[in-house]
Amino acid sequence: MTALQLDDLQQYSDQLRTRGGKPVTVRFVEPRDREELQNYIRSLSSRSRYNRFLGAISELPKSELERFIHIGEADRFTVVATMLVDGFETIVGEARYAFHGDTNAIEFGLSIDDRWQGHGIGRALLGNLECRAASFGASRIFGDTLRSNESMLGLACKAEYVFTHSPGDWKLVRFEKEIHVEPQDIPCASWRLAALRSAAMSSLAI
Repeated sequence: MTALQLDDLQQYSDQLRTRGGKPVTVRFVEPRDREELQNYIRSLSSRSRYNRFLGAISELPKSELERFIHIGEADRFTVVATMLVDGFETIVGEARYAFHGDTNAIEFGLSIDDRWQGHGIGRALLGNLECRAASFGASRIFGDTLRSNESMLGLACKAEYVFTHSPGDWKLVRFEKEIHVEPQDIPCASWRLAALRSAAMSSLAI
């Protein structure tokens, strides 16, 4: 598992691009993002919120919002995708992922602002999550979604995920991909360095 320096989360920011070439920053959420993240969730269409949280909500409950904001607790992490819109940093997507040490897997869920869907942000964010999974040394990455969530199913299909039944809930589909990437081959620079640093620390500890 990658040893993150939680006092300097900015070093783990990544610069991605939309399909049209516009820059997108993916970074860990910070306490200063609390209100904007909640506003982002509220601004999603009811369908997008239902797909993301597998049920009808209008906003994140306060306790859940606090869990989203706190990074690294129980090996759970939240990232936001931001762009400059009219000169202001604006959240256009988010993802939350968890490392399951017992199965050596990363589980994740994500959403993209309805106004920015179709611009390649989801695919770029998914690729970034795969880099993060590889840096943890995870052997696979997976998510669950509603059978009716055509956008997520289409995204997972294009990214070559395999579809299976989600344990315990017939309404859900599980999509997963095996991770076979050595630390030096991770395509995201920040996570390649994090994985190499972690591997070096592990070798020194032996």
